[in-house]
Amino acid sequence: MRMRTLFLVLVLMALPLKANGNALTDAIQKRYESIQHFQADFQQELTNAASGSVEKRSGKIWFKQPSLVRWDTVKPEKELLVVGQNVVWNYVEADKIALKYRTNQVFKSKTMVRFLSGKANLNEDFKVAEQGTEDGLTKVRLVPKEPEPTMVMAYIWVDPKTSLMGKVLIVDFFGNGNLVMLKNLVTDKRPDAKLFEFTPPAGLKVSDNTKQQ
Repeated sequence: MRMRTLFLVLVLMALPLKANGNALTDAIQKRYESIQHFQADFQQELTNAASGSVEKRSGKIWFKQPSLVRWDTVKPEKELLVVGQNVVWNYVEADKIALKYRTNQVFKSKTMVRFLSGKANLNEDFKVAEQGTEDGLTKVRLVPKEPEPTMVMAYIWVDPKTSLMGKVLIVDFFGNGNLVMLKNLVTDKRPDAKLFEFTPPAGLKVSDNTKQQ
């Protein structure tokens, strides 16, 4: 399910990291512990390893502690992912259907569960290795200590001046890449609580999966 991959990106971008061990991870931890919310424009590139094709997407992200997310894709097609406290909505306008899930149905991996509970730990969950600098950002390789099909390796690019992540790349078991770049990141504007709610438009078909095991 693509929303799991999208959320893994948010895990790396927005989790309140509890890390220790080197100056870089300590700086990231301190910076993200001070952030209660953020919003940013994003550009996403989904690379298919088999065909070499690249699908480009763009839109806007909102995040609010402890784990509320709104991922609003506007190009090439409108798609909305809303992660509330107990319910996840995925709405693709062209399909004219909204999918509804419990959060524990969608996010079952150890990394995502630890994020939702506020217990994610960079050094405990990943093997961390600095990879030098690219375009003024510090590149860091993250190898999950317990790899999952949706993420066997990841890279983050961190602004050394702000200790904020500007870019994240996740590689899955098949070698497919999910690259997300953030622009116009704002951390001092409190998002409206209604952004993390979703009410299906009148007449829209809803697939309610919350009763499933």
